[in-house]
Amino acid sequence: MNETGQDPIPLSALQHWAYCPRQCGLIHLEQAFEDNLHTARGQAVHHLVDEPGYEMKAGVKVERALPLWSDRLNLIGKADLVGFHPDGKVFPVEFKHGRKRQKIHDDLQLAAQALCLEEMLARPVPKGAIYHASSRRRREVAITPELRRMVRETTEAIRAMLASGTLPPPANDSRCRECSLKDICQPEAIAGRNRQALLQRSLFTADED
Repeated sequence: MNETGQDPIPLSALQHWAYCPRQCGLIHLEQAFEDNLHTARGQAVHHLVDEPGYEMKAGVKVERALPLWSDRLNLIGKADLVGFHPDGKVFPVEFKHGRKRQKIHDDLQLAAQALCLEEMLARPVPKGAIYHASSRRRREVAITPELRRMVRETTEAIRAMLASGTLPPPANDSRCRECSLKDICQPEAIAGRNRQALLQRSLFTADED
């Protein structure tokens, strides 16, 4: 909890919000979660880096499950891997299941880790990487001003949602097919009720023409 009395926001919440604000609300506001094939695969991948510790590789100190925080943004979490190079470079790596692909919610989570490391270490962190376990390939990500802005704005949006206690509306699109919370969220049913309400309002609203 920071000086304002607010609990810190988990770094994972930023990834959840960027994927779907309602998913973020269900997990971090209502504490609801269900596993499916995708979450199980993700957990299996993270078991590789869940045990804290470090090793030396070609002069680079590689730390696993490194705790992270930012007092300025009031964030907390951990990095899967962080490489500390002899020249002072700091390089976070986030593990994801699946094949190599660019997803903004993955990049946003990595950028948040970079901002935490910069505050903790007083060093610039201009780059990091996403390691895609299925294809065993690493995708380098530049921590751009745009990503930094998105981290700040997403953190503010999550904090506002938590303070309001109100769930965002469902997406009801292609994202829902892979979401483990689909049965809890019920996007089709809610979207159907919303359409019916709009129709009823239109039927009983006078035509100004």
